[in-house]
Amino acid sequence: MQYEFKLPDLGEGLAEGEVARWLVAEGDEIAEDQPLVEIQTDKTTVEIPSPAAGIVTRIFVAEGDVVPVGTVLVVIGGNGAGPAEAKEPRAVRPPVPGQKVQATPLVRRIAQELGVDLAAVAPTGPAGRLTEADVRAAAGGAPPTPGPAAPARAGEGRREKVRGVRRQIAEHLTRAHHEVPAVTYVEECDFTDVDLKQLLPLVLQATALELKEYPELNARLEGDEIVYLDRYDLGVAVQTEGGLVVPVVRGCDSRSLDELRSDIDALAEKAHTGTLASEDLRGSTFTVTSAGKLAGVLATPLVNYPEVGILGVHRIGLRAVVRDGEIVARRIGNISVTFDHRVVDGARAAEFTLAVIRRLEH
Repeated sequence: MQYEFKLPDLGEGLAEGEVARWLVAEGDEIAEDQPLVEIQTDKTTVEIPSPAAGIVTRIFVAEGDVVPVGTVLVVIGGNGAGPAEAKEPRAVRPPVPGQKVQATPLVRRIAQELGVDLAAVAPTGPAGRLTEADVRAAAGGAPPTPGPAAPARAGEGRREKVRGVRRQIAEHLTRAHHEVPAVTYVEECDFTDVDLKQLLPLVLQATALELKEYPELNARLEGDEIVYLDRYDLGVAVQTEGGLVVPVVRGCDSRSLDELRSDIDALAEKAHTGTLASEDLRGSTFTVTSAGKLAGVLATPLVNYPEVGILGVHRIGLRAVVRDGEIVARRIGNISVTFDHRVVDGARAAEFTLAVIRRLEH
């Protein structure tokens, strides 16, 4: 008897997942509920236990592959021949007349440049998604769009497949870059009277309170509608060894500074130990980013799609400024707000930024 294990529905509306790491190999004996495979989604990494005991007879999906929910990942038990219906997950699917084309903005742009009709191309990507390779193959092997850097020659340098958190960051930020017409507004903030040990909680609290006055920044654009959100759950960008993650601090408009500090510390610890749950990463309405000691004088953070705004806190240090006609040393840093110009007007974004700064300074 053999058991086909398929990629399960992991909830959150996710249609696919990446096999991040196999915890067994073909030929291994495995017990029921023993860790079997790690699946990376666009939210987090999930360790999935084996649903049955037996011998791992065949693994169908390699580490780093992205496959849709329902794909056979592995067969447990039997003689290793694999079930007849267990097919390679990357099999080409012929185009279906009338079916909506699934492709990223980048793939669509390449298709337009090469004169390829996407509706006539057979997809090979997960969940019926068209890939760049599909489009270029349909164009007769057209060469890649010229770029500023030449590809590495054979034997030159090291190649490493983009996968896991890095793959998700790449996909997410590519989408944000291509779909969001972003503008960044920057202003100085005087942090002299701010307790820098409480900086991030103060910024979250000030941001949330001002979002109530500027609701278009606490919103999402869905089709031809703007959805104004009535909760203030702010994402906080955290850099880890595995890449950038954005856990969510809930109810920032109604929490005390101590409560916010406690939540930030707990989420940061989980981020660095790789124990964030999917619940910790979903549902943010606006994002705050601060690189701390690595912060530059100015950066232009990308909007955390599908949000419409992100606030950045940049390097804080002593600067010579004029106060009451005299040159004095004050602790100054830049505050930036990058926003989706389809939803937020420049004047409103500037007013919001200045309002947050006033709260921080006073």
